Amino acid sequence: MDEARAREVLVAAGVLPVPAARGARLLALGENAVFAAGDLVVKVGRDAELFDRAGRELAVAEWLAGAGVPAVRAADPRARLVEGHPVTVWHRLPDPVRPAEPGDLAPLLRAVHALPAPDFPLPPRELLGGVERWLRLAGDAIDPADAAYLRERRDGFAPAAAALTPQLPPGPIHGDALPRNVHIGPDGPVLVDLETFSFDLREHDLVVLALSRDRYGLPAAAYDSFTSGYGWDVREWAGCPVLRGARETASCAWVAQHAPGNPKALAEFERRVASLRDGDETVRWYPF
Repeated sequence: MDEARAREVLVAAGVLPVPAARGARLLALGENAVFAAGDLVVKVGRDAELFDRAGRELAVAEWLAGAGVPAVRAADPRARLVEGHPVTVWHRLPDPVRPAEPGDLAPLLRAVHALPAPDFPLPPRELLGGVERWLRLAGDAIDPADAAYLRERRDGFAPAAAALTPQLPPGPIHGDALPRNVHIGPDGPVLVDLETFSFDLREHDLVVLALSRDRYGLPAAAYDSFTSGYGWDVREWAGCPVLRGARETASCAWVAQHAPGNPKALAEFERRVASLRDGDETVRWYPF
């Protein structure tokens, strides 16, 4: 789904006046196209497979509001399926006062991890569940040998992750716990992008920044501010390398879906796969 197609769906959804939909500002384009118009943000999902997840994200937002956790709020409690694409509508947050830091994420995760399960089902964090779809979307743009290699890694890490003994009690998690999913508004940090909320090992949320430190150049001091704020460093846990490896596998496959028609995405995908093949944990990865 490119911007033009996403904008066609936005107009067809009827959640904004046609002039506003046509003039809406594109904020992000990934699995969702995210548009801003006035006081609203509209998310258009890549395909119908994401419809259930879109509805669950709305339920999570309502649940977090009731629990007093600072998070993005829905402007409409219903997800729509428009021409094969899920569409959800959100209240637009005020402009950020500064970029989010790892230390801003820690208290939000502590608040989420202190919650009991909601009264609706949360799925397990299927970290590797999207690998096949992302590789399928990549198609012929990537080397079939690289796709086969990632499938082999997935098939090895999936049972290993399922067999882990956690240090923390399982429960609700964000699922993609990165500073980019925190918005610093006038009233403080707010959690955004709730679509990967799950019920699983809390360690999933903590491995994300450990990988950021190891692969994406997150400074040690910034990582330390996160572990200090949370109260524990997941790298002390024996299961950390397994979850880290699973997340690396998923992160490679995620980039692959952008490879068709995007040389920068293809180059990043190939760099990541080569570093995994070589077992070189010092190769720097770049956010995409």
